[in-house]
Amino acid sequence: MIVAFDFDGTLSDSEMTVLLGQRCGVADEMEQITERAMNDEIAYAESLRERCALLEGLDDADAEAAFEEVRLRPGAAEVIEAFREAGVYVAILTGGFERGVEAALAREGVEVDAVVANRLPVADGALTGEVEGPLIEGTKDDALEVLRAVVGDDETVAVGDGANDLPMLEVAGLAVGFEPKPNVEPACDVVVGSMDELLALFESRGLL
Repeated sequence: MIVAFDFDGTLSDSEMTVLLGQRCGVADEMEQITERAMNDEIAYAESLRERCALLEGLDDADAEAAFEEVRLRPGAAEVIEAFREAGVYVAILTGGFERGVEAALAREGVEVDAVVANRLPVADGALTGEVEGPLIEGTKDDALEVLRAVVGDDETVAVGDGANDLPMLEVAGLAVGFEPKPNVEPACDVVVGSMDELLALFESRGLL
């Protein structure tokens, strides 16, 4: 079985672009763009490029400090560890950034099997305002399909909250909404509001 988690808003209650935006005084603008994207009011790729463009010139040391502020939400590490111990393939599919995911996992001392995320290019010690990676134009259903092929397992669970999670929620065998946005909830088979609820759900369905 493959369990694919969104990161920002799901495994983490941090919002990476907002943390980065606070370092250069554009957090409010970041949050407004993010909210519009999560509610499916603008295309995710467009929103991500708009947010990253606001970060042009941010010193990479400041970016690193922002990534160090990213945290897993309470109980997330235990859920990840429970799956890993059960032999489940755990992946994080996020439009956020590799460095933030890696910092949060390292802080809790947990690992996952795969992280599919984006990157912020750096030139002359500062962010360029551009963004690179597989989950800009690419969608999470495509990423999940690649994982299915690599792992050789068709049993899939997806856990997410926002509009850019819809593609993977719609194709997963079990679609779990974690405090999902109103436009996302109809695509979910079940909705949870905490990591404890998520763990109980998986246990009740015999997935752990």
